[in-house]
Amino acid sequence: MTQPLPTLFISHGAPPLALAPGAIGDFWRALAESLPRPSAVLAVSAHWFTDLPLVASTDKPETIHDFYGFPDEFYRIAYPAPGAPELAARAVELMRAAGIPAAADPNYGLDHGAWVPLRSFYPEADVKVAQLSVQPVRDARWHYRIGAALAPLREEGVLILATGGATHNLRELDPRGGAPPQWAEAFDDWLGEALEAGRLEDLLDWQTKAPNARRAHPSPEHFLPLFVALGAAGEAAKAERIHRGFSLGGLSMSAFRFAAAA
Repeated sequence: MTQPLPTLFISHGAPPLALAPGAIGDFWRALAESLPRPSAVLAVSAHWFTDLPLVASTDKPETIHDFYGFPDEFYRIAYPAPGAPELAARAVELMRAAGIPAAADPNYGLDHGAWVPLRSFYPEADVKVAQLSVQPVRDARWHYRIGAALAPLREEGVLILATGGATHNLRELDPRGGAPPQWAEAFDDWLGEALEAGRLEDLLDWQTKAPNARRAHPSPEHFLPLFVALGAAGEAAKAERIHRGFSLGGLSMSAFRFAAAA
């Protein structure tokens, strides 16, 4: 590989995108095709919460159906990607070297925060994947620090794919898919502007600096993966919004790419 891979943050949306990805699936597929084929993917999913960072080290990850109330067909979906135990060990090594008490988990598979977009990224399920957990009891700075520790992976052919949601308020979803509400658009606007302007301190203090922060994220777990991707990109990296849209009213589907300036 001639240059390090970028890091990505994507909003993974709701489980129905697994069977009917539509335009967002087309975007995910084109995004994967625009990148060099990685040696492995480190998926940072908003759906795996732990007290300390864990990296799944199984060589045959189970497809985890971590959602409820959907038709049976959703629970029959399998994404049989090979695991990446070597990547898990390397990620743990890097975090521990940075003073972060990380460990490997030999049992966790791939939850829908990872496999829903990966089905569009790599539909043949032929790229190795390991999943990294998030710690909702910790803040953005903690997750940025985790990302910074993992930055060498980009030079080793690993795609760091952080998945969550640029906004994530399930209480205010609109099942009819109406226009996005003002609070969601305002938060999404602020996020894109702060990232592209490189306002790191504002981003790390997002809960007090962003408009409608508590409404956009009543709990932080869907936002925290973004900071892993941001930290892993390096201090000189530039952010680029590569997708914008809304689903179910105020559920942002924004995506960002982080890479060294050309």
